[in-house]
Amino acid sequence: MSFPNMEEEVVIVGAGICGLATAVALKRVGIRAVVLETASDLRATGAAILLWSNAWLALDALGVTDKLNLLYAPIERGFVTDVKTKSTQQVVYASKERDGPRLVHRKILLQVLVDELPPDTIRFSSKLNSVESVVEDGHRISVLRLQDGATIKAKVVIGCDGVRSVIAKRLKLSPPVRSGRSAVRGISVYPTGHGLSPNVQQFVDVSKRAAIIPLNDKEVHWFLVVQKTPEDKDIGNDPESIQREVMENWAKDFPLSYLDVVQQSDLSTISFASLMFRYPWDVVLGTLSTENIAVAGDAMHPTTPELGQGGCMALEDAVVLGRHIGNSLDPNGKLRPGDIGRALGKYAGERRWRTAWIIAGSYLSGWVQQDGSGWWMKFLRDLFYKTIQTRVISLVHYDCGRLPNRMGTSL
Repeated sequence: MSFPNMEEEVVIVGAGICGLATAVALKRVGIRAVVLETASDLRATGAAILLWSNAWLALDALGVTDKLNLLYAPIERGFVTDVKTKSTQQVVYASKERDGPRLVHRKILLQVLVDELPPDTIRFSSKLNSVESVVEDGHRISVLRLQDGATIKAKVVIGCDGVRSVIAKRLKLSPPVRSGRSAVRGISVYPTGHGLSPNVQQFVDVSKRAAIIPLNDKEVHWFLVVQKTPEDKDIGNDPESIQREVMENWAKDFPLSYLDVVQQSDLSTISFASLMFRYPWDVVLGTLSTENIAVAGDAMHPTTPELGQGGCMALEDAVVLGRHIGNSLDPNGKLRPGDIGRALGKYAGERRWRTAWIIAGSYLSGWVQQDGSGWWMKFLRDLFYKTIQTRVISLVHYDCGRLPNRMGTSL
C-alpha cells in the first residue's frame, strides 16, 4: 500500500485552542497552515474555560470576539469561603479599565476558531510519529512521518500538541512534572434554571479548593482540586465513580450548594486528571525554537490552573507567533526561508519570561491556597486572599499586541 507524500508551507501539530488559534493568526497574515490532529473530531476536554482580559485581547486580534461577546458576560466578582470557619472574602475582578473574566464553553470556542479556517485545514486522525530535519536547496525543512505512513515536508512546524508534545521532545525540552495535585471538572445542567448569581463561588479547605461558576442561566461549571492523583484511586475514567468520590469523600464537608451542583452534573462532561507543569527555569533556559520549529501552548508552558491561564496563554502565543512570522514575509506575502529562524527566535524570546512568570505565579497561588493547616499557613492564606491575590492576578492583564497585514500595518 502506498501513502501520499505532501509538501506544506506550515504544519501545526494539534487542533486544540492553541493550534486552531495559531492557524487563524497565520491566515490573518496571509499564510495557509495545515493542522494535524490525532483525534477523529474536535476535542473538548475540560468542558469550559475561563478567559481573562489578556485572552479576550488576543481573540480580538484574531477577529472573533464578536461571535462570543453576546454569548458570555464578564464576571465582576467572586467570593472565597473557608469551609472550616465559614468566613467569606470578596474578590473583585472587574475595574474601570477592564472587564472581568468570562467563562466560555470550550467546544464553542474551538468551533468559532474552526469557522475562520478553510474546510480542509484540519486533518483528523493524523497521528505524528516523528520529525526529522533535512536540508534541501540550502534551506532547513522538516519531514513529518505519520502513523498511517504518510510523509509531509514542511518549511515551518509549530508544536501545539500539549503536555506530551512530540515537538517539545524533538527540541529536547525537559518533560513536564506532576504538581502533586489533580483536578476534577464538570458541567451541571438545570433545565428550569439554576438561580445562581453570575459570580465565582470558591470553597477552600486544607489541601482542597473548589468552585462553581455559572456558564449561563441553565449550566454551571464546577471543579475541585485535591492532593490526589488518578493513580491513587481505582476510579479510572468512570464519571459516576468520580462524581461519587467527590460527593462522598473529597468534598463531603463542603456547603450543600456546592454538592448540589456536583449532583446535577452531566456525566459526559466530568474529567479527572493530574495537574502538570514545566519548571519555569526549563522554559527560560530551554530550546523553544530552531531554524524552522517552535512550540506553543501547553507544549511550551504547561501550568497549574490557579491563575486560569492555560488557554489564555495559548491564545497569546498564537497572536505573537503570527505577528513575528507575518513580519518576516517577503513583499509578495511568501515565507522567506532565511528569515523563518529569526522570526521564531523573536517569538520565543518574547514568550520565554512572560510564560515562566505565569507558571511560577500559578504554582505559588496553588500552594498558598491549599497546603498546610498550621497557624502560619492559615495566616498566609488569609493574607493572600486579602492582598496578594490582586497583585498575582495583575500578571494576567497583558496585551499581546496586534497582527500585521501584508502592508505592514496592524490589524
